[in-house]
Amino acid sequence: MKNLDKLPFMRTTKSLKKLMRSRPQKNLKKLTLLHSNDMHGDFLEEDINGTLIGGVSMLSGYIDKCRREEENVLYCVAGDMFRGSVIDSEFLGLSTIEIMNMLAPDVVTLGNHETDYGLAHLLFIEKCANFPIINANLHITTNNVRLFKPHLIKEIDGMKVLFIGILTEEVIGQTKKDGLIGTMISVEDAAKEVERICNSHHAIDIDFTVLLTHIGWEEDHKLARLIDPACGVDVIIGGHSHTFIEKPDLVNGIYIVQAGTGTDQIGRFDIMVDTDRNAVDSWSWQAVPIDETHCPRDTEMERLIESLKSQTDKKYGRFITRLARQLTHPAREQETEIGNLMADIALEGLGTDIVMFGSGSIRNEKFGPLVLYQDLVELLPYDNGWYCIYLTGAQLKQAWKFINRDEVWQGAHCEYYQFSKGMKTVYNRATHELEEFSLNDEPIEDDRVYSIGIQSFHYDNLEDVFTLTHKEIDANKKAYMCATSGNDIIDEWLSSHQLTDAHIEGRIIVKDE
Repeated sequence: MKNLDKLPFMRTTKSLKKLMRSRPQKNLKKLTLLHSNDMHGDFLEEDINGTLIGGVSMLSGYIDKCRREEENVLYCVAGDMFRGSVIDSEFLGLSTIEIMNMLAPDVVTLGNHETDYGLAHLLFIEKCANFPIINANLHITTNNVRLFKPHLIKEIDGMKVLFIGILTEEVIGQTKKDGLIGTMISVEDAAKEVERICNSHHAIDIDFTVLLTHIGWEEDHKLARLIDPACGVDVIIGGHSHTFIEKPDLVNGIYIVQAGTGTDQIGRFDIMVDTDRNAVDSWSWQAVPIDETHCPRDTEMERLIESLKSQTDKKYGRFITRLARQLTHPAREQETEIGNLMADIALEGLGTDIVMFGSGSIRNEKFGPLVLYQDLVELLPYDNGWYCIYLTGAQLKQAWKFINRDEVWQGAHCEYYQFSKGMKTVYNRATHELEEFSLNDEPIEDDRVYSIGIQSFHYDNLEDVFTLTHKEIDANKKAYMCATSGNDIIDEWLSSHQLTDAHIEGRIIVKDE
């Protein structure tokens, strides 16, 4: 309308209408994409300074509110519904599917933790889902038959919206022992698959294309750069890296979003779609807090949650210990109080020279001071067995340098470790050198062989996380499983120790120069 103000004053209304009709008109339709990722069984609300935050009751209330108030709403979940709570683990994900059925997502893609209970169980769980689960990656290696539908076309208000599901390569960690199951292992392969699917639907007038991914924020950017703009991908809704954002990133014409982790917030993407050009005309995005000020409650959901919780409380409500104070684990790529405690307990139980405790297996940022069995299970939901492996000092140094590679500090979602007591490491990011690497104040010797305790997940994926093969380490001395349950060791130790404390001791120091 600003341009019309510049027209000569003597223009008649009739001539203005004629001019407006001669201009090309956009055919715009509004689409609201609500999205979650990495919910990890975060079903219960929390009282934070007198305000109730998160939980699936208010999440469901907000989704229902949007569906009532807006015409074209689609709710998407970008992987990792499972793991993180006793309600999920006690029922092996079936409780999660019940809850998700009540949330009624329009489409869900798989995350790496959807495979935690086994692929056969996942295929069973899919049959219990009243919503579509898509994934273009997983296939049977003998005949390349996919295990899930690779994509979904949703028709809404005359628009056709294409969703394609892409899973992280980390799923290989859960399926490595199953030679019949394969997946794409590179972003380049994923980009080719996206292009193939998009090309096969060019005959259909697709108005909007969304990639539901679970490969992490940085990998989403790589994927966007690799996709040919002619494919028509508009948005990547991602997960896996638990990334909180203030606004979408725009890469190669594709908007990339993610909604952190848990149920404390939900992503909301309001988009005006130009259905003539099959493109985004305008948009707004926000991370909506799931709290009492934004979200009504879903009483039916609360009834289901209470029923499940009453069953788990009987088993998981027993007292284990009281710590001296609350311990923290604020980030995986640094030494933490919880990490030190867990590594030290494992060291005492396993009797190895060193324990390297997977930082990513610690799922909560706070622990204690009062510790119930439920708190332990939610802190360490992946009850791995433990292996004793034998590394030379040179191999251990090689592994620690790789673990501290540049991409770790650039936001990539990589494995990191907590060391047991006695270890001291000083790594210089600028020079990529270990300035100190010692055990009990003695330098780690290149030729000496050390026994290292690691969780079975990391043993199964040794080459990916340490850049060492099983053959290489077995040449020092054959590895063996030394415990079938790490949680049993920790539960037993904590039960017999009260008012335990742990502090940052300088076991892991990373310098910038």
